[in-house]
Amino acid sequence: MAKISPMMAIPVVVFAAFVGLALVGMGREDPESLPSAREGKTAPPVALSVFPGKENFDDATLRDGEVKLVNYWASWCGPCRAEHPSLTALSEEGVPIYGVNYKDQLGNAQSFLEELGDPYAAVGRDEQGRMALDWGLYGVPETYVIDGEGTIVLRFAGPITSRVLEETIRPAMEKAAQ
Repeated sequence: MAKISPMMAIPVVVFAAFVGLALVGMGREDPESLPSAREGKTAPPVALSVFPGKENFDDATLRDGEVKLVNYWASWCGPCRAEHPSLTALSEEGVPIYGVNYKDQLGNAQSFLEELGDPYAAVGRDEQGRMALDWGLYGVPETYVIDGEGTIVLRFAGPITSRVLEETIRPAMEKAAQ
């Protein structure tokens, strides 16, 4: 009878581990959402450079008693362009949106806002991405719903479409207002 090497079990164990991880991932409530360690916690410090010609914002702004959005964006980001009409509509409804221009060339960012309009109550620049690291940013666009006390109620990664606005952002804003 031939002797079986224990090394032959390694591929089976690796495959079983992969299947187990896949089953756990598929069993999540929303398998496409990215988890956020920041939800339910106070927003990290705001540390932004000035965006010339625009009002800046700070930590006190996030704790002013109003529900607001913080939106990370960049001119080089295609999905940021796609979500811009949704942000503009929210802004026109009176929702304060604070923009963080992420790792962008100033001239390009200014052209982006000149071309598409400026939905932001205030804008700052995160040229090196240091603030983004503190906030747990995966990439742009990314939007945070902040309650009046400065607590992150929701982090949404990806462009805000009309569907996302109605099914995700507005319910989070209502929750934040309670």
